[in-house]
Amino acid sequence: MTPTPSLARRRTLGASLGLGEALFASSEEKSFARAIEAGLERVEEGLATHLTFADDIADAAGRYLLDAGGKRVRPVLALLTAQLGDGVTDEVIVGAQAVEITHVASLYHDDVMDDAQMRRGVPSAQTVWGNSVAILTGDLLFARASKLVAGLGERALTIQADVFERLCLGQLHETVGPRPGDDPIAHYLQVLADKTGSLISCAAVIGVVFSNAPDDYRAPVEQFGEKVGVAFQLVDDVIDLSSAIEHTGKEAGTDLRAGVPTLPLLYLRRDAETDAAAAALLARLEAGLAADADPALFARAVAELREHPVTAETLAEARRWADEAVAALAPLPEGPVKKSLSRFAQAIVERSG
Repeated sequence: MTPTPSLARRRTLGASLGLGEALFASSEEKSFARAIEAGLERVEEGLATHLTFADDIADAAGRYLLDAGGKRVRPVLALLTAQLGDGVTDEVIVGAQAVEITHVASLYHDDVMDDAQMRRGVPSAQTVWGNSVAILTGDLLFARASKLVAGLGERALTIQADVFERLCLGQLHETVGPRPGDDPIAHYLQVLADKTGSLISCAAVIGVVFSNAPDDYRAPVEQFGEKVGVAFQLVDDVIDLSSAIEHTGKEAGTDLRAGVPTLPLLYLRRDAETDAAAAALLARLEAGLAADADPALFARAVAELREHPVTAETLAEARRWADEAVAALAPLPEGPVKKSLSRFAQAIVERSG
């Protein structure tokens, strides 16, 4: 039986937050959960409308990745932090939609730059329509997001401009790589903060700003969002090594094959300077990336990396960022919002896809 859209969204909410029915024991908590679910359904309906184009090609390409799925982590976070103020206002809904469209737009560009073959379990947009159409589709989506943000006024425009600048700088620094003398691991973590953390942080801020919550809450949720974003991406680095394609939507080692740096690989390179076993595994991984290499050799090397201590170290680093995110929430009042955000951070590091 195919679930209704409403039920599908409730499942997405549960998966994003790690919240079960048992959490909502009191009438206050149940009301809180219903408000988030209702807001998420409004966001979803608006996304379908805003990503509709009169042009056939733009319509098909623009809706492609949206229809492929997604966790809607950013809208959920905006809806959550909005509960610190007046709740899910119309402005919060529009802001949440704009953030999600910005995120989806960035995926089109990322996949072109990384030459990714799969996204969300389907062929990436550039493998279907080519690089130029994928890039232009991302641009169209950025334009749609900008229209939505413009309707929210100068505050929203400033928030969006700051985030867009960080997204571009993060991608630029990832493309250029660390400079001589830079610590590759510190460089990589800053890229994650710019590319992933800034947009998740933006969602949290939008919830506070456009629900008219106290200004004192903005800095805590901003820090929370950025740190959770880094944790989210570090867990993605581990998930990239997973062989469970039915959960990840792509083959194990996809990012490594595309030349995208991940923390397990950076840790392995660090260890290879002093550890012969790490150096040998690194050599096998690099040999597996050769054009004429046997794919099975690369797959075995990726499996070794999955079981190597550097992968456990990456998960530990993700947990550290998630713990710091929760610590940043200290100034917020006790209640369902703070509890849910803490569970949100926990769910980020426990997910498998």
